Amino acid sequence: MTPVSARSGHKSNSGLFQVLELMLMELRQLEYFIAVAEEGGFTRAAERERVAQPGISAQVRRLERELGQVLFDRSGRVVRLTQAGEALLPYARAAVGAVADARVAVDAVAGLLRGRVRVGMLTATPAGDLVRLLAGFHAAHPGVEVSLREDTSDRLVAGILAGAVDLAWVSVAGEVPAGIESVVLTEQPLVGVVAAGDPLAGRASVRVAGLRDRVLGCLPTGTGLRAALEGACAAAGFAPRVGFEASAPDVVVSLAAHGMGVAIVPAAVAEAHRGEIAVVRLTHPVPVGRVVLAWRSGDALSPAARALVNLVRDGLPG
Repeated sequence: MTPVSARSGHKSNSGLFQVLELMLMELRQLEYFIAVAEEGGFTRAAERERVAQPGISAQVRRLERELGQVLFDRSGRVVRLTQAGEALLPYARAAVGAVADARVAVDAVAGLLRGRVRVGMLTATPAGDLVRLLAGFHAAHPGVEVSLREDTSDRLVAGILAGAVDLAWVSVAGEVPAGIESVVLTEQPLVGVVAAGDPLAGRASVRVAGLRDRVLGCLPTGTGLRAALEGACAAAGFAPRVGFEASAPDVVVSLAAHGMGVAIVPAAVAEAHRGEIAVVRLTHPVPVGRVVLAWRSGDALSPAARALVNLVRDGLPG
């Protein structure tokens, strides 16, 4: 009887392994499908997933055959979701997320924290501060994989709402958008920066309305600082005449220092260049820029992402 029982057990285990293998393969297809949808192409998706591009293409085509639907329009330079792909995407994310949550729940029994956190960062985010934060998080939770995405505030917020980003450092001019929770990291007024020979150089302050006919420099559209400038100018009754812009505030300051116009930047950025330029306070209204850590409202955060949020909160001054 023993040999028969052993053979039977072997067959049972073999069948179980086949089911598990099939489940993992189908999960991988969904993960690759999500990656292509979020990255807009098979090559970038392959780089993100750290696999060969033909492998991703083959798995996605297999998923399309099994579903009997074409999921991507491959006719253009950018791969786009078809109507069927759009319908599948939220369910694919939910399925992959459920499996990830199950793994985290099992690991939690052993006191482990695993998973992946997709972090968004502004182009102008101080790299040193962020590196130190993430290094500390990695030391505390070595089983968590952290990926970084750099973009404008508007695009990062859209990524959070779409589920492509877990949390992000973004700049905002007023209230955070609906569907977003946040914690304020920094808040400071925007000031004007001009060259030493500029007519404003000898003044301590200027009303925003006094900038109506001046060439202004700021960060690009889609950033919180640009939105703060445009909001202040609108309150003063005019649209800003932006003549130069850059994604890094230091570059905007340098351009103003060479006489290109009035740079509008956070006060701390201006102070760092105090010896090279003149700083003018802005009033009526005072434009304010805030940097916040943002994530989607509700219970969307994974335990790993929640741990990173808590680490940031713990580091804020009481």
